[in-house]
Amino acid sequence: MMRLIYFVESNLVWFVIAVAGLGLVLPEAGLWLESVIGPLLALLMLVISLTFNVQDVRTILRRPSRQLLALGLVYGPMSIAGFLTGRMFFGTGSLVAGQTLLGTLPTDVSSPLLVLMARGNVALAAVFNAVNTALSPFVVPVLFLWLTGMQLAVPLGSIIVELVLIVLLPTILGVGLRTRFPAFLARHDPAYAGCGSILYLLILLAVVGPNAETIVDYGWFAFVIAGAALTLNLMGYMFGLTARLFTSDRKEIITYLFTVSKKEFSIAAAFVAASGLPAEIAIPAAFYAVIQMITSPIAAKLLVRGEPSSAR
Repeated sequence: MMRLIYFVESNLVWFVIAVAGLGLVLPEAGLWLESVIGPLLALLMLVISLTFNVQDVRTILRRPSRQLLALGLVYGPMSIAGFLTGRMFFGTGSLVAGQTLLGTLPTDVSSPLLVLMARGNVALAAVFNAVNTALSPFVVPVLFLWLTGMQLAVPLGSIIVELVLIVLLPTILGVGLRTRFPAFLARHDPAYAGCGSILYLLILLAVVGPNAETIVDYGWFAFVIAGAALTLNLMGYMFGLTARLFTSDRKEIITYLFTVSKKEFSIAAAFVAASGLPAEIAIPAAFYAVIQMITSPIAAKLLVRGEPSSAR
């Protein structure tokens, strides 16, 4: 079993491409998993939270400037980049609004896993994730109104449920277990990234399957939407790299890379539905979900290969 876990982790890039293709060809598999995507994300957060303890969280909370920088990068340049890439790729219409909404979204729940795989600061990533998600009901509508002139209703209930059940409770449980049983859980440290990778693949299939028909129906224009998503995603990595102006800590820089570049796509659909806006506005977020789940393992792999030997 452990060999399988390590094999999946070490070859995650190829597995991601294969699973994405499977989701397009056999969307039924993803449709079956769609109903359990919440529990899968919660389990992913639990696995990742087993890698750090309460003292790690306390250390992070003593330096709020790092969280302020993350908030600034996630909601500042990424929001403007979403608007600009929307204009550049789509001109006008619902897809422009959707690309703009995409840029204003908080960090994706899976970001701590990629930080773990790239050997970044996982505890810092988890804190960034929780705070960005908690603030999204108040920040996203303001930014979206400023950039598009469109009112966005806040599905506060669903976001609070997601924050509590998918992010906070699993994180608290995982950190509590790590603090209470450090020696026992530390013995399994090499397996956490691999277990998270398997969950990541299941989540990817649950994302691609339900959106497969929409992606295929766009025909050649699907490549345009994917191009817009990839451009914004790469810009996210670029903005994340600006953290080097404020810190020289390699682990922290890696954390900013995935915190800024990954977007919580599921919130887009919730905002659009609650606001009674055209469903097409949520399409860029669906494409972005697939793109970021492909590029993130590649980025993590490259970062590990580029890691100084003295840090390994």
